[in-house]
Amino acid sequence: MRVGIFDSGIGGLNVLKEVLKKYPSGEYIYYGDTKNLPYGNKSKEELLELSKNILDFFTLKKVDIIIIACGTVSSNCFYELKKISKISIYDIITPTISYLKSLEKEKIAIFGTKRTIDSHIFSKNIEKEVLEIATKEFVPMIEEDKYDLEIIKKYANMIKDYDVLVLGCTHYPIIKDKLKKYLQDNILIVDMGVCLLDNIKIKESNNLKIELYFSKIDNTLKENIKKIIKYDYKIYEV
Repeated sequence: MRVGIFDSGIGGLNVLKEVLKKYPSGEYIYYGDTKNLPYGNKSKEELLELSKNILDFFTLKKVDIIIIACGTVSSNCFYELKKISKISIYDIITPTISYLKSLEKEKIAIFGTKRTIDSHIFSKNIEKEVLEIATKEFVPMIEEDKYDLEIIKKYANMIKDYDVLVLGCTHYPIIKDKLKKYLQDNILIVDMGVCLLDNIKIKESNNLKIELYFSKIDNTLKENIKKIIKYDYKIYEV
């Protein structure tokens, strides 16, 4: 089975990493739209246009399923993309909401991009106390591999009384350990890539093959990839 996974940049690689833990033999084709990141400040129309182009790319690659490993696209464009896609397509938000509904914990904080937070997709679908916070500085910090701990601390301090923190952007697991330094020990941190695995089945191939495509490649990107993906892969700029 050929699996297509996409995001605005390296964030979706965290989803690929989780998928590889469960399905270590398969063909994975990843697309990161680094030329157009961040997605979090783009209009829905822009997101749809960019995503349609990526769907066309995956069609040419003859993938069997597509995973939207982007919280912003999942929260704003999933249903539109599902209607037009001839390939089975999965989003990252729906399984996360299902998981949050199953929890007994009632106070849930969401960190996400501005576009994801503005959609209010979590608060509209979860009948619990939900605090949605746009953490607009996080994606640029992660992509550039330059971290301001005071900014991370500022956001962590906003959710001191909450039981659950949802990393509502697939970039954010990269700073999970940095966030934990400023959070209470008993808070449950939810990774959307892990939630996805409970809702998707992948038919494995005999051998592992990973192809990573990006719309723009630089040395920082290459170094970031090495920190996330511990398997052999080929990388291309398209």
